[in-house]
Amino acid sequence: MSLDFFHIEYVVVFMGAIILYLIYYVYSKDADYNKNIHSIANVVEELNREIFYLKKNISEAQKSIKENTKGMSDDEIYQEIERSVYDMVKPISLGLKQVQDNITAIDSKIEYRVASIESGVKQFSMPSSMSSSDDEKIISLYKQGVSLETIAKELYISQAEVEFVLKINKIK
Repeated sequence: MSLDFFHIEYVVVFMGAIILYLIYYVYSKDADYNKNIHSIANVVEELNREIFYLKKNISEAQKSIKENTKGMSDDEIYQEIERSVYDMVKPISLGLKQVQDNITAIDSKIEYRVASIESGVKQFSMPSSMSSSDDEKIISLYKQGVSLETIAKELYISQAEVEFVLKINKIK
């Protein structure tokens, strides 16, 4: 009988320890939640303050607009808006024109360089292993849909030479 009582004491002590741990856990979580709620409350208070100042600024701006527009007719308001828009758009327009001029200059330089490179490439002599009949065979086989690798193998030349002939003749 003392053995059963002994086990019950351990169970009661163990249950008491679990209850104490749960109470500690709940208390610590409650403290964390209170901290989070307090920080959220501070943020909400700051946001409300900012909203108040924004509303105040908006009402002041509306009042000043009403005061400034009382003496102006609709045509004067339209002309003022048109002037303001023109003043804002003019620098953008000039900048875009300058960009367009730069692009045109770059484009002409590129065209000149491409033309000089093409003329330089045409001046290169063809490899001695290739003849004009090989060129015609390469072009003919390529137009038939034969791969570059197969053309090179059939004519016993390198794939680079095949690509070179096609590029010179502006086929690829």
